[in-house]
Amino acid sequence: MREIRVYHVDAFTTKKFGGNTAGVVLDAEKLSEVEMQSIAKELNLPESVFLLPSDRENVDYKVKFFTPAEEVNFCGHATVGLTWLLATEFGLAEKKEGIVLETNVGLVPVNWHKEDGKIELVEMTQVPPKMQEIEINLEELSELIGVKEESIDLTYPIKLSNTGNWHLLVPIKEQKSIDEATPNLAALGKHNKKHNISTTHLYAFNAEKDFDLYTRDFAPGIGIPEDPVTGAANGALAGFLYLENFLSKTETTHLMIAQGDAVGRPGTLYVTVTPNGLKPVIKVAGSATVTIRGILTI
Repeated sequence: MREIRVYHVDAFTTKKFGGNTAGVVLDAEKLSEVEMQSIAKELNLPESVFLLPSDRENVDYKVKFFTPAEEVNFCGHATVGLTWLLATEFGLAEKKEGIVLETNVGLVPVNWHKEDGKIELVEMTQVPPKMQEIEINLEELSELIGVKEESIDLTYPIKLSNTGNWHLLVPIKEQKSIDEATPNLAALGKHNKKHNISTTHLYAFNAEKDFDLYTRDFAPGIGIPEDPVTGAANGALAGFLYLENFLSKTETTHLMIAQGDAVGRPGTLYVTVTPNGLKPVIKVAGSATVTIRGILTI
């Protein structure tokens, strides 16, 4: 019989039952990929991360990410949840300033930020952003995302962006329209599968609170009706805004992004965009809190 340590960690929040819950599974070297998928399905969280040893130089661990339906290349909130757990409960922050994770899309460095010796944030550096065009008419898009056509903000182009996964970025004029969105999940999932899109990410600059952006994320194509607070999608959004010249190409930009309000799990992301030609450095930071600690026996 194998005993596997399993945790639920709420990411991008300081309050339990807020933000986005990640399954964090240690001892994953004892598991097959089939078992990892079964565990992710059993946990039934948006994503679960599995921690593995790495034999690569200057890499601390290898990680794999699964939704209840399939493996995904990268997950931001699960990365925050895992590294918060390692830094706090396992004391890794007392030994080093950060770690490097090996993912399917490349190496992801993670550092912790302390204040008076206490960890306040973990910050991951995502892989450089890339973009892709997509042909979709506004009427079809409006029906897919359940938002009135006139609420889509044509100040910004509708494109795909990627800092690990492909995200369809949809600009919306007001937060209220995002909160009232009622997507056709079956049709949206089919559309996203067809175009190799992980999530559809709605965003607005007119946030009602003291934030720079407000977002909402749907991912039925990979088995997640709605992902409450998304590190990967918001990193891709920041990369898109930079590459499309909506952010400074000469000075570092700091963004505070709100997400999760519509599903009663509010969270906050702190995104830093440092200019570097066509490969800006995108860092996404957040807090986390552990809610469940357990042992899975197989």
